[in-house]
Amino acid sequence: MSGTQTTYNDKVVRQFAVMTVIWGIVGMLVGVIIAAQLVWPELNIGPWLHFGRLRPLHTNAVIFAFGGCALFATSYWCVQRTSHARLWGGPLVPFTFWGWQIIIVLAAITLPLGITSGKEYAELEWPIDLLITAVWVSYALVFFGTIAVRKVSHIYVANWFFGAFIIAVALLHIVNSMEMPVSLTKSYSMYSGVQDAMIQWWYGHNAVGFFLTAGFLGMMYYFVPKQAGRPVYSYRLSVVHFWALIFTYMWAGPHHLHYTALPDWTQSVGMVFSLILLAPSWGGMINGIMTLSGAWHKLRDDPILKFLITSLSFYGMSTFEGPMMSIKTVNALSHYTDWTVGHVHSGALGWVAMVSIGSIYYLLPRLFGKSEMYSTSLVTAHFWIATIGTVLYIASMWIAGVMQGLMWRAVNTDGTLAYSFVESVKGSYPFWAIRWLGGVLFLTGMLIMAYNMFKTMAGGKTQDMPVVAPAGHHA
Repeated sequence: MSGTQTTYNDKVVRQFAVMTVIWGIVGMLVGVIIAAQLVWPELNIGPWLHFGRLRPLHTNAVIFAFGGCALFATSYWCVQRTSHARLWGGPLVPFTFWGWQIIIVLAAITLPLGITSGKEYAELEWPIDLLITAVWVSYALVFFGTIAVRKVSHIYVANWFFGAFIIAVALLHIVNSMEMPVSLTKSYSMYSGVQDAMIQWWYGHNAVGFFLTAGFLGMMYYFVPKQAGRPVYSYRLSVVHFWALIFTYMWAGPHHLHYTALPDWTQSVGMVFSLILLAPSWGGMINGIMTLSGAWHKLRDDPILKFLITSLSFYGMSTFEGPMMSIKTVNALSHYTDWTVGHVHSGALGWVAMVSIGSIYYLLPRLFGKSEMYSTSLVTAHFWIATIGTVLYIASMWIAGVMQGLMWRAVNTDGTLAYSFVESVKGSYPFWAIRWLGGVLFLTGMLIMAYNMFKTMAGGKTQDMPVVAPAGHHA
């Protein structure tokens, strides 16, 4: 080991961990506002703060600001500990942090102004797309550079998932964002018509598959065994899980385009691969939950483990529901309804947010030289508030969605529609109020987390930890 590189680079992990919580509050606050706008339409204050402008701000903030910062923090922590090496890349490391924060701020400015490419999860215009590419390439260099200088031969499975997520997101972003600029704030996609839709949903579903799944599975494979104090249930299953998941996910995108102009065979390919996807997804969930074998009693008193294991339960439910909704006959009922919104949020709140929150709670005391969080009872309170909020959210959206689907397809004996669209809106109204309440609860949990975080940081020591000399193959 070189004499200069005797400590891990934990400064960047601290920065990303703290910003995870802050951007989580911002993104979820916007979500609560747009949920309120459906219940109280007078809150649609135009032109910059109505639903149409704030909704892409919400999705970008929770996915790329909250989720992205969580992924940066955890992957940087994990790759150093499992490689027994300091982050490689020198000035590239702080560039990934500051560049990512600039991207988030630019998104928060441009989206309410209506500067958008109009593509789901890829709304940001071309100058910001170029900055995203620069930051992401730097991230890849730092991550894979660290693996290249590792002090152990083995590459732990969490790094496989982080690595696949980094490569796939680069591929998705570059291909889908191919556009022709006509001014500084406006561009047009290189693709048109049904090809544009196909590439967009190859991107859109794999943003879910890699950004929101593979990356967070990397988190799961590191932090669940760490917090449980147990080895991964089956290392062989984790490798099978990895290859099956990354191969299958790439093909599932067309299930977003059932009953559209997309060729029928392409829709069917998307449906078949979505159904196959159930197997690797549940393999991963079972592997994570069974890691608690012999340590189930820890769930009683450990709220961080509660977050991590509950997130896996939601992951299992969401990855059963997704393949089911991809079946064409089910999709004929569910698509364009609030059922889809409920499905997305069982994954986003129940899986992504909970596994992130659990992992960040694991990191914070260690990053600031403390033995544990300022208040364990507040972590427990956060867990229950977040869980109840998530259940209220998804249950209300499931009921509203099925109701909408049934009302829209109901016909009278003479073939005319039994309900007008506005009647389905009126029927949805109480469920939108419950959804808003669920969102308020989840946001409240994040505010509790922020208070707990700042109390934990107070008077903490922030020196970087020394690199541990490898003792075998485990971090």
